[in-house]
Amino acid sequence: MNHEVVGALIIQSHKILLGQRSATRAFYPDVWDMFGGHVEPGEHHEQTLMRELQEELGITPTEWKYLETLRLSLPESHEEMIVHLYLVTAWRGIPFNHQPEEHSVIHWFALPEANQLPLADPSYPMLFARYLELE
Repeated sequence: MNHEVVGALIIQSHKILLGQRSATRAFYPDVWDMFGGHVEPGEHHEQTLMRELQEELGITPTEWKYLETLRLSLPESHEEMIVHLYLVTAWRGIPFNHQPEEHSVIHWFALPEANQLPLADPSYPMLFARYLELE
């Protein structure tokens, strides 16, 4: 079974907004991750992007760009996660942690700082470096 999700690489002033996943999460507990979530039945990817960022951060994206689709293996499972990744560079509202049960902390990081974190996937430093220059 595949899990289809939308991920948002949120960048402003050469910094990346990441959330530390709660230690109680079933997948990827206690690591730093991008924001986003599962695509609901009948939902377009951009609708998922909007909904998830409103639910998790209280922001409404106003400028975004589709980047790529990643296929990641879920830890301790034979399942795969399909991530439709978007770069988000402008929004209405101020990012705030609206779902502390999902992310215990949110924080802005410069690239060198982000790369030192325990990240949800080993491909993230390469992704961050590739897309940070597109801001």
